Amino acid sequence: MKTFTIDADDNISIFSSVEEAGQQAGVERFHSVDQLMALAESWPAIRLVEIWNSLPGVKPVKKFKDRKTAVARIWTAIERLKPAEAPVKPKPDKAAKGKLRRHTGDKNTKTARVLALLKQPAGATLKSLMKATGWQAHSVRGFLSGHLGKKLGLRVKSFQRNGERVYSVRG
Repeated sequence: MKTFTIDADDNISIFSSVEEAGQQAGVERFHSVDQLMALAESWPAIRLVEIWNSLPGVKPVKKFKDRKTAVARIWTAIERLKPAEAPVKPKPDKAAKGKLRRHTGDKNTKTARVLALLKQPAGATLKSLMKATGWQAHSVRGFLSGHLGKKLGLRVKSFQRNGERVYSVRG
């Protein structure tokens, strides 16, 4: 009987048998849609979306109608995979989603530069962010709200200091 494992990083591995899958710390096993549903009950909805989007040959989605639909679609997709195709690792996400995907750590990206400026104790002025990125003011504000605030889930604080707009994030 095919057995699947999923780890904390959403890597799905497929094994030909329960014995082959073995026991590993931090790895959950399942071999039926019902077992997958039981595991998924405690997962945030974004995890189901990220699992789905990491599967080969599927059309990426932003959300599912409900948890049952997500689990059914994931099960159908992984059930047709063969053990030779394992492990299924999440694809790099173009626009990092939610809490699970932060910036890559590459210090030369605009995201990394903006985050470094925002994490300074004094924060960063709108002008300094514009200079660091080469963007116009409306683009910087959109990035702070859309990418950092909504997609990465960071809390961007905005305030006035000496008549200038200043932004910051914690940690």
